[in-house]
Amino acid sequence: MASKSFLGKVKKIVGPTSKVGKLLGGYEKLREANFISTHFSNYLAPVVAQTQNLKAESYQIRHNVYCEELGFEPLRDDSQEKDEFDEFSTPCLIKHKGSDHYAGTVRLVKPQESHQQLPIEKYCLNSITHETLNPTHFERHQVCEISRLAVPQEFRKRVMDQYQGAATGVINQYTYSENELRCFPFIAIGLYFSAAALVMHNDIKHTYVMMEPRLARSMRFIGIQFEQIGPVVEYHGKRAPYYINPSLLYANLRPSFKVMLENIQNSVNQHPKG
Repeated sequence: MASKSFLGKVKKIVGPTSKVGKLLGGYEKLREANFISTHFSNYLAPVVAQTQNLKAESYQIRHNVYCEELGFEPLRDDSQEKDEFDEFSTPCLIKHKGSDHYAGTVRLVKPQESHQQLPIEKYCLNSITHETLNPTHFERHQVCEISRLAVPQEFRKRVMDQYQGAATGVINQYTYSENELRCFPFIAIGLYFSAAALVMHNDIKHTYVMMEPRLARSMRFIGIQFEQIGPVVEYHGKRAPYYINPSLLYANLRPSFKVMLENIQNSVNQHPKG
């Protein structure tokens, strides 16, 4: 941290637009990018749930968060929160290396057959008002939806992670900043990046998500710019439909997080498509 402060002073003296200033700025960004990626990989690992045991881990985390904690869904006797969309979904998990426990989950819903709908199509289609980005306009294999992101309480023990919305991935932008990386919620970001890596791994063109506007705002904090394609409606709280594709993701993603995404992609790409 002392060297970073020293570099900052030098850059201020020579000016950020000078050749030396630009060189130092580039070095700082590279160092920050490597720090973020290394910090994530030292403690956490993305896991694509392709076995029944791993899927059961995902369904149990969802039950803990969505059924027991938030009350969004009814309690299940088997403690497995599942629905019809899981038949054509791929769950992702984030594993905490130190405890060997799973620190969160998210799923990518990938319809293939003509009768298979996205959750947003079945429950919130009327909320989509964008004329050209309605998912019904595209072939089934070209669309997907990111849903059921859940982070269990075990990994939200810190005071800064106990604010409303942390269970479903909202970043508290008033607590976190790029200068406070020790406090950054790497689990939620890792889950979104795991889903994004799956999207690109399967060459899916159009991605949808139904989420709280404040979650979309918090994603902009790291440069993920979702496009809102309809008004806010009541669906497990105030939510709106959003759209993103790989081009939009990369267009605004902060350089410091591109390295992290690329490393997660390398991990996900080791799994067969499907």
